[in-house]
Amino acid sequence: MKLSVIILCWNDLKVIADCLASIYAGTRSLEFEVIVSDNGSTDGSIEFIRANFPQVRVIENGRNLRFAKGNNVAIRASQGEYVLILNPDTIIHKGAFDRVIAFADRHPDAGAFGCRVLYADGTYQGCARPLYTVRSEWCLALGLRPLAYLSDWFHPGEYVGWNGNTKRSVGWLAGCFILVRGELLKRLGGFDEQFFYFYEDTDLCRRIWESGNSILYTPDVSITHLGGHSTNKRFPPIGFAIDGQVTRYLYFYKYYGARGARSCRRAILVSLLLRRFVGWLAQIVRPSETNAERQQLLRALFDWNYHVDPVRLTQTGEEPELRVSLANRVLER
Repeated sequence: MKLSVIILCWNDLKVIADCLASIYAGTRSLEFEVIVSDNGSTDGSIEFIRANFPQVRVIENGRNLRFAKGNNVAIRASQGEYVLILNPDTIIHKGAFDRVIAFADRHPDAGAFGCRVLYADGTYQGCARPLYTVRSEWCLALGLRPLAYLSDWFHPGEYVGWNGNTKRSVGWLAGCFILVRGELLKRLGGFDEQFFYFYEDTDLCRRIWESGNSILYTPDVSITHLGGHSTNKRFPPIGFAIDGQVTRYLYFYKYYGARGARSCRRAILVSLLLRRFVGWLAQIVRPSETNAERQQLLRALFDWNYHVDPVRLTQTGEEPELRVSLANRVLER
């Protein structure tokens, strides 16, 4: 088996049909399998897949294992020389799988591969980025992005001035499309399951680099990523936003220790303060409901980060007892 395509499904009936149809319509020369790992969908997704795509292998997890663990179930069951982690809200362009596998075969020293990911309107989505560092957190917090045009040393967690139109090595790839050599992915144990919301893909790619394998990006293969169907709201619920903060600290503690986690917290607080100040000025000049909602979310995140001990959080899971009160505050807006 040349390729195993792994799709994590959680109530994705509205998008997964087009994803699967595009895979089978646009892939001609590969021997491949599609594995759908279902995290307890209740919207008829699994029944639809079995009725309309009987060739798909469905694994029913029975409950929401979230991204890392749900994908790991399918990774262990995969048989392909290559394993592709793919979001259900993607459309695969004709010949994309054939071309990306050919690209991977031409680069045996690389361990993972990414392609050009586009929004529905055809613009570049920016799903290939440099690895996050404590320095990049501070560059982001202090608004030093313009300096990254002069030197990558100032990068704020993105390749400033690069629009994905050239081949290059990249730090990490977003989890909507990550192609990894199957043997390497299983040797690394798949995703680190402590990263339950965000940073799963960043951590995996970092471990690929640390294993001595590079990650290559090609602009000659493209897909469309509709983006965030399962949580498609103007702003994320406060619980999801805080979960993202938790895994952010887990990532920085894992790679930079207690000192890195604490420095990350300081950068987050500075960033949130500056963003709140800019939003406050904008609300004075041109009031809007959207900006008011954003301000409520930023204030809630600031309060949570102000009270958190990032080292204790990463070591024991203890966090400020603020989730319910912050959620109620945001709901009042």
